[in-house]
Amino acid sequence: MTEKNNNNQKEKIIFGVSAPVFVLGLVSLFTDISSEMITSILPLFIFSVGGNMLILGLVQGVTEAVSNILKGFSGWWSDKIRKKKPFIVAGYSLSNLTKPLMGFSSTWEPILG
Repeated sequence: MTEKNNNNQKEKIIFGVSAPVFVLGLVSLFTDISSEMITSILPLFIFSVGGNMLILGLVQGVTEAVSNILKGFSGWWSDKIRKKKPFIVAGYSLSNLTKPLMGFSSTWEPILG
């Protein structure tokens, strides 16, 4: 299905939203699913590589702190330069490239980084 936008160009519509919004929604969905999967097994993994409750709390606390700081900073920066796509691509790419690397860790320290 297509519709015409203001510039007389055809824009692909999927389930009532534009194609880029639909694709971004799918990327967000699968990134969130993978994040929740890792969050649920992270304690077991930390303990299996020699960590304890203190290390688990440290890893989760640093993760949340860095995430929130980067979200605020990247949002401010993207508003300032009026470009959101580079930040979206960089954020999802970094997230999806680093998650599998955690499985190669034999200690808890790389997970903190």
